[in-house]
Amino acid sequence: MDVLIPILAAAVRSGTPVVYAVMGEILAERSGVMNLGQEGLMLLGAFAGFSAAQSTGSPEIGLAAAFAAGILVTFIHAFLCVTLGGNQTVSGLALAMFGGGMSAMLGRNHIGETIKGLMPFDFPVLCRIPLIGPVFFRHDIMVYISFLLVFFLNFFIFRTRPGMNLRAVGENPRAADAMGISVARARYMYTIIGGGLAGLAGGYLSVVYSQMWVEGMTAGRGWIAVALVIFGIWRPLRAMFGCYLFGGIDALQMRMQAAGTSIPAPILLMLPYLMTLGVLVFISIRSKSGILLGAPASLGVPFRREERE
Repeated sequence: MDVLIPILAAAVRSGTPVVYAVMGEILAERSGVMNLGQEGLMLLGAFAGFSAAQSTGSPEIGLAAAFAAGILVTFIHAFLCVTLGGNQTVSGLALAMFGGGMSAMLGRNHIGETIKGLMPFDFPVLCRIPLIGPVFFRHDIMVYISFLLVFFLNFFIFRTRPGMNLRAVGENPRAADAMGISVARARYMYTIIGGGLAGLAGGYLSVVYSQMWVEGMTAGRGWIAVALVIFGIWRPLRAMFGCYLFGGIDALQMRMQAAGTSIPAPILLMLPYLMTLGVLVFISIRSKSGILLGAPASLGVPFRREERE
């Protein structure tokens, strides 16, 4: 058990940036807008957060800058997909490539530089609970905020009227429009908030997790976030479990490398991604008639109010 606790704690910490990105993507996709640009948004958020934290000496300002960067860039995606009715897949892929290239260009002179980030602290009382305390309550403030975010979104989506309206927009935008809900406004709002959370996920990587800037530091986590939304069948609590499962495999492979295992390093680096692919295969086999279980019915479908079916 003493050996397992550090690995589980590392899984929570490693999975936290993916939690933020996944929660943002769930919000966007629940409204009917697919954002495949998570990788690019995370990279832009990582650079914006690092740059702001380095300039001001404040990790809090760095995280706020990462969130703002995600919002600003996602506004372009929302405009293309909601206002112009563009192809969401193409727009998302373009956003991912733009974010990767722009962050690499802006950060080329900062590679390897370090900053002072947020420090972990023991959460009062809860940190003393056997097993649960060391695993979940001896981290930085952003980990605790991620817990609250997941439970809040789960309650919001399934237990509140605005959450019901969100689901209606994603399932049947015409019916939602007939009820007086502004489909365009809802899709703009949730897509942009989701992009902000993706930027914050990248900011967590550079400001808190590694406290440095490295080109391409997300290492595919944005794509993993999109996959874990499917694994979680668009439900925050289940998706959070998937994030920590990914984080656990990632933490395990790093510890195996540090221990000097005979397994080649490239194979160890592949483990988290192979696990994610395996999960997606399992989900696909369980799906019926090729329809993803739990997917919003109008996901990826533009809504034009003047058109009639």
